[in-house]
Amino acid sequence: MTERWDPAGFKDRVDELLDGFLAGEADRLLEVDDALQPVAEQLQVSARHGKRLRAAFCYWGWRAGGQPGSDALLRAAASMELVHAAATVHDDIIDDSPLRHGLPTLHVALRSALVDRPRADAAARALAMLVGDHLMALAGQLFTESGLPAAYLARARPMWADLARELIAGECLEILATGAHPDPEVSLKVIRYKTAKYTVEQPLLIGALLAGASRALRESLSAYGLALGEAFQLRDDLLGLFGDQESTGKASLDDLRCQRPTALLAMTWQAALPAQRDHLAGVLGRRDLDGQHLRDVRELMVTLRAPQRVEDLITARVREAVDHLHTADVPSQARQALTALAHCATDRHR
Repeated sequence: MTERWDPAGFKDRVDELLDGFLAGEADRLLEVDDALQPVAEQLQVSARHGKRLRAAFCYWGWRAGGQPGSDALLRAAASMELVHAAATVHDDIIDDSPLRHGLPTLHVALRSALVDRPRADAAARALAMLVGDHLMALAGQLFTESGLPAAYLARARPMWADLARELIAGECLEILATGAHPDPEVSLKVIRYKTAKYTVEQPLLIGALLAGASRALRESLSAYGLALGEAFQLRDDLLGLFGDQESTGKASLDDLRCQRPTALLAMTWQAALPAQRDHLAGVLGRRDLDGQHLRDVRELMVTLRAPQRVEDLITARVREAVDHLHTADVPSQARQALTALAHCATDRHR
């Protein structure tokens, strides 16, 4: 890899690497039986989208530790994207989401392979769940077979265990909080464990651990990563309800229909008067929501200034993240790249 940071070029290299890796895994499935064709196809589709932020954070954790770019590190960093692919497949099943990146989610796409089968919807969800499980296993395989020295990989292994445990814990917390009265404190905890840590902090720390970074540097990167990861998910919360569905590629009513414990919803609930809460309670969790319901909830949220409060939190979290970079002993190129990534991750429309 070149020393100059080229985000588009980096993304292209990660895309190419993952396409090749998953194509090989799809072929191995087909060696078992041709009936696995729909599963093999969806395995390849599952990781084709995204900005490759998680891979980039892993890469810059490595570079912050003073190491040069390498093909082996690129493979290790790309494994973070398979973790993300696994998490989104499982998340879409749990929420029964119909769209991601403007395309049918895996469990919806697999339904077409089960026409006229008994309990086809349940079977499609089961297939998608197994694809998600396989993606998580493949993430570990790609990481351990990256070509990095075994001693380097051993330094990062405990963080891998933390990543898997805390990602599952965050997902479980969200499920347990879904349907309860919205609570900002609970919402922020879900954000931290379900998204913030595995999106920014843990990939960054895995890269730093691989590089042999000092404890002091890892602590600074952790503080940057947690603040930025929370800002990233807060932006997702806003886009989920106020973004253009054609840009976000997700169904705009999903958060309301699933009654997800988002920070935006929690702040709206906290600020609402009793009559407004009653109106909101009558909308949350309904399966027959339409555009008018969405417009009504948006209007209520704007009236209560909940979106602005979330925007203020995003701004504060990004500032906090960047401040940690400026006080850390980080090479200038890594500092510049991580500052740019902080804004890329939060100044977005999808």
